[in-house]
Amino acid sequence: MSTWHRFSVRGRLTLYAGAVAALLSLMLGVVLMVAINHLATQYLTREISAVGARVAYDLERGIVQNPIPHGLVGDIQVVDARGRVVSASESLQGKPPMATLVPPPGAKDMATTVVCDHALFPKGRCEIVVATKVYRAGQSWTIYSAAPVVPFFVHPMLVAVICVGVVLLTGVITYGAYRLVTTSLVPVDAIRSELDEINATCPQRRVPVPPGRDEIHDLAVSVNHTLGRLQISMEQQRQFASDASHDLRSPLTAMRAEVEDAMLAPAETDVTALGCSLLRSLDRLQAIVSDLLTVARFDAGVADEREPVNLSRLVGGELDRRHPVMKIKRDLEPEVIVIGDSLRLARLLTNLLDNAERHAETEVAVTLRAERGGPPRARGMPPGTAVLEVIDDGAGIEPEKHEIVFQRFTRLDAARNKDAGGTGLGLPIARQIAELSGGTLTIEPSGRGARLVVRLPLAGRP
Repeated sequence: MSTWHRFSVRGRLTLYAGAVAALLSLMLGVVLMVAINHLATQYLTREISAVGARVAYDLERGIVQNPIPHGLVGDIQVVDARGRVVSASESLQGKPPMATLVPPPGAKDMATTVVCDHALFPKGRCEIVVATKVYRAGQSWTIYSAAPVVPFFVHPMLVAVICVGVVLLTGVITYGAYRLVTTSLVPVDAIRSELDEINATCPQRRVPVPPGRDEIHDLAVSVNHTLGRLQISMEQQRQFASDASHDLRSPLTAMRAEVEDAMLAPAETDVTALGCSLLRSLDRLQAIVSDLLTVARFDAGVADEREPVNLSRLVGGELDRRHPVMKIKRDLEPEVIVIGDSLRLARLLTNLLDNAERHAETEVAVTLRAERGGPPRARGMPPGTAVLEVIDDGAGIEPEKHEIVFQRFTRLDAARNKDAGGTGLGLPIARQIAELSGGTLTIEPSGRGARLVVRLPLAGRP
């Protein structure tokens, strides 16, 4: 891991903001110094030009002073048409011309240049020289006025002020970035602390969601969504374990009792009878395990095949292959097409028929019809619902228990007394299949017995 990544996010962002702020502040200071230097140079050039213009005015009036008095600008020379110095300021008495610059035609009788390392000036010093043209006695004279170039650091006090400003600006921006990052990460710290406290014993807890609609808010929402799914998964796992242990205990206990009785009295034990008794318990165990595996696959969200299924042919085929213990009446409308998994739909029908046969007295009725006329499900598909009904003529189910029978391992007292072979998973599995196929499974009022109704959306004719 690099040294940079050893810092916290807060530290890295603060350091980055501080470095950027320092760079930008330094650039701002340099730009400010350049701008001030440029303004000072312009001001000095105007002053030099004004001094030259004043001397030119005096020459035009016939006034020639030597030495030339000066104020801010101390280097002044008047050069005649033949290049001789006629007059000069006190510091340039007896010195040659400071420049050979002559204002070109059309330059408003004035030109500016910078002269460095001239014999007249101290070594290493550059001066701004302004040449002003003036006419005297029909001849063109030149007035040179000069002053030292403004240094880049105009004044030490100004440099000190700018440096202090750069430091203060960098510090303010860095501190502001630190406070902003710290404030922004407070919800993250709260989420982390809450996640540390959430464990298998309290999956119902959720991390705090900050009020702002920013990325951290979205993170908290996603974390809570994940925790919700985790809680559902854990509850399903616990329910599965509870269901399995609850219903597997009875056949295992019965088998153990049979074996222990046989071991206590081996001479009196009928092996055939014992085998038949154990096989019944084993059949029940096998049915429970098969149903539990089916429930586990449904809870895990295993995808099914989605294809057009001729429900009329599927129901008819299942009824033809079945060996019922009592009469089964059928009324099937032809060519009722739905979208789903044919194997799962066959399992749904089998579970409903098994349930009906366990509770019927004399017969079971199976009807299938298409109810058309609802809102369309999709473009190109006719609206409607396929309705499959399985009705028995048994004792029926009390209205207040219509939803209880769809809970896993729920068996009513009447069912236990009449048939102890059920697993209590048939109807819950049937409802799950119906819902996974986009439909419903309900118990509806009937004149006699139980009336289980499956409704699936039609897919139209193939």
